[in-house]
Amino acid sequence: MTTILIILGLLIGPFVVGSMLTRLTRRQLATLETLGCLGITLVFCFTAIGHFIKTEPMVQMLPAWVPGRVPLVYVTGVMEFAAAIAVLIPSLRRTTGWLLITMLILFLPANIYAALNHTGMGGHQWGPIYLLVRIPLQAVLITWVWWFAVRSRQRSDRRTLREADVRRP
Repeated sequence: MTTILIILGLLIGPFVVGSMLTRLTRRQLATLETLGCLGITLVFCFTAIGHFIKTEPMVQMLPAWVPGRVPLVYVTGVMEFAAAIAVLIPSLRRTTGWLLITMLILFLPANIYAALNHTGMGGHQWGPIYLLVRIPLQAVLITWVWWFAVRSRQRSDRRTLREADVRRP
């Protein structure tokens, strides 16, 4: 359960700090989109670190029939680090957002397997009841990524197109 609280804290922390700084300085230091993406970055840096310091417990989250489980854990950790950085780059944000959403969906079966088999990583030892927390967390992460990395970019792309249409003679 601690891991889930850490993830939620990292996700919303930039909003809390950003709004406090805005009130203290009386000027907005960052956009909501930037704060949302910073939360995404913090979450995926945190989870990526787990791939390297908790490799064996993460390997246990995968069925034995999955080939190359250790390299797979390392590769997905590197992917999470790369995505955590890429989501901060506006020109890469939308594509990275879609990749993160895909990755979160693809990771869900491993979380289900781990809960059903009571592996000891991140609360999975609770068994299937843990999925009542984990699946909504996945939904929150997917929604957050879509809202701040995909949707926000689509809105600004549409706005840019509309402005270009208005300028045409």
